[in-house]
Amino acid sequence: MTTHRPFTRFSCLANGEPRYNARMSKKDKKPQNTGSVIALNKKARHDYFIEDTYEAGLALEGWEVKSLRDGRVQLKESYVLIKNGEAWLFGAHISPLLSASTHVHPDATRTRKLLLHSNEISKLIGAVDREGYAVVPLKLYWKRGRAKLEIGVGKGKKQHDKRAVEKERDWNREKQRVMKSN
Repeated sequence: MTTHRPFTRFSCLANGEPRYNARMSKKDKKPQNTGSVIALNKKARHDYFIEDTYEAGLALEGWEVKSLRDGRVQLKESYVLIKNGEAWLFGAHISPLLSASTHVHPDATRTRKLLLHSNEISKLIGAVDREGYAVVPLKLYWKRGRAKLEIGVGKGKKQHDKRAVEKERDWNREKQRVMKSN
């Protein structure tokens, strides 16, 4: 007759220290997709001085989530509007998969609701009411299995500002090249 040994997470070594039980380790190792970036809006950082950022959830349909997992999204021409105390994402293009359901008629550029706390929305309203500020989407990413959108409040850059930033970037690159060669 064999003795029954209970399944425990830890078993003790000879010196009394806990040892991780290998039988239970298979359950604990789940691949987690945390923080992976789906899409970036590089043009937003080029066109705006981003002063503040917020993380917003997205109200999506099933086919949109599948398309996001496949990376079929574009934020380049998108923007955020605040209407009736709610934030909405306009112009984000999520291409439907070819294997999408036949009873669903996907609209690639439909308006999507952003999920924010009311105090965050009131801060956004206050920022937009100021002269020259806009709310723009910066990055779309996964966080704990949910799609999140990073939005930024920024002031539009003038053409000479863009040239100055580019000139400074080139100068820093040149400095690094010279320092590396020495």
